[in-house]
Amino acid sequence: MAATDFKDYYAILGVNKTASSDELKKAYRRLARKYHPDMNPGNKEAEARFKEVSEAYEVLSDPEKRQKYDQFGQYWRQVGEGSPFSGGGGGAGTNVDFEGFDFSQYANFDEFVNDLLGGLGGASARTGGRSTGRRTSYRTSTGTGYTDFGGFAEQPSGVSADREASIKLGLSEAFHGVQKRLSLGNETIEVRIPPGAKNGSRIRVKGKGSVSAYTQQRGDLYLIVELLPHSFFQFEGDNLVCEVPVTPDEAVLGAQIEVPTPDGTVNVNVPPGVRSGQSLRLRGKGWRNPKGDRGDQLVKIQLVTPRDITPTEREYYEKIRASRTFNPRSSLSQVKL
Repeated sequence: MAATDFKDYYAILGVNKTASSDELKKAYRRLARKYHPDMNPGNKEAEARFKEVSEAYEVLSDPEKRQKYDQFGQYWRQVGEGSPFSGGGGGAGTNVDFEGFDFSQYANFDEFVNDLLGGLGGASARTGGRSTGRRTSYRTSTGTGYTDFGGFAEQPSGVSADREASIKLGLSEAFHGVQKRLSLGNETIEVRIPPGAKNGSRIRVKGKGSVSAYTQQRGDLYLIVELLPHSFFQFEGDNLVCEVPVTPDEAVLGAQIEVPTPDGTVNVNVPPGVRSGQSLRLRGKGWRNPKGDRGDQLVKIQLVTPRDITPTEREYYEKIRASRTFNPRSSLSQVKL
């Protein structure tokens, strides 16, 4: 039973945990009479409440069941006769003192058992079944050889035998998709990375995880994508971003420039008067998403000035300066502390 499904039998009967047998019986009779189907024909809600009340009284009126319920809460049914945690019976009983133990931290009884085993040297279910010990390195390749793609924690026990590993991809590989050959110990597998993988994308490889000592089932392998830096493209959210330099005359007069995209070079119109840092949006030229659609590419304008100019260029720049009417710092005269 999950923690969220836990039924507080005391609250259902409207009594406290120290209630005597007579108090339990009196509360049950009052509520049973109130919610009995004969008193509420066709009322499904009353019928459900009657069943809850009957279940609560059936457990709390039995001294042995009540003791287990008080001690183990939502897990009292799992801790039955013959259980290794019942403290007796079944021959395999282990006298474990759970007095005062907080069972509410576990979602189910299996998780509690595996965490207990983890405390004795195994892996904790609350850490996803991962061991904090050994790590194994693996290799990957797109050709005939192999390269290291990182290590990940073995999970020899626990509810989950899933494993995780980071896999590094170039931007081209991630954008177009790529076939990778992975070496997992003595096993070699082929993994198809779908187009559009991004940093943090999880690629699931079914049945290639560890074998759980608890269930004897093999878990899954999850590859966590790590994109290698690119010299031109970066990400801003879901958008692909790049910086493109323009000269002062192109910024003032406007121009048509060539801009690289994942599909190749395209011509982009730079509007007259563009400012440094302003972005131009290329719709549908950005990154792929899992559905196959394309995002946008943002082209950030970077105004650059030449360091070395010819005498003719200097002459014309001096003429521009002498005749210029625009003062970009005119508002600064009003600035005061």
